Amino acid sequence: MSPLLAWRRPIYIASGFAGILAMALLLVQPLLAARALPGLTRRGARRVHRASGALLVLLVIGHVGGLWITSPPDVLDALAFTSPTPFSAWGVIAMWAVFLTGALVALRRRSRSWYLAHRSLAVLIVVCSVVHAVLIEGTMEPVSKAVLCAAALLATVATVLFMRVAGRGAAPR
Repeated sequence: MSPLLAWRRPIYIASGFAGILAMALLLVQPLLAARALPGLTRRGARRVHRASGALLVLLVIGHVGGLWITSPPDVLDALAFTSPTPFSAWGVIAMWAVFLTGALVALRRRSRSWYLAHRSLAVLIVVCSVVHAVLIEGTMEPVSKAVLCAAALLATVATVLFMRVAGRGAAPR
């Protein structure tokens, strides 16, 4: 119902919703990593974490792909870090961090450095995605966006601290 989206084509709106769904997954991912969601075994949480990570990569591709279809020059400007919109750079950094994390997982060789890299990229993804989302006006309602962003940040920070204190995820099992 936003007047900012009134003249947008359905593919643009769908790509925006792909971004919103990706943001929602950024809330769920750390909770799965910490095994903080009820009803999931350790193995089940790990499987859902991997599957939702793959879905996150696909949603980012859908988000950027939909924006590319509707306005290739804007996407090229964003990728070249020449866009006049401040939210673009944050989204591009988050996108590359998501892709790098996906590659890291695909080439998985669990070690202390692997976990450190995975965790560091996860924090980078969440922080950049939150800044990206907060700077965009019109795609999400402001209060729900603020709550989702705050919850994703809180879940990520809590999980990183929990994993560090508990020693979980610090080394291969």
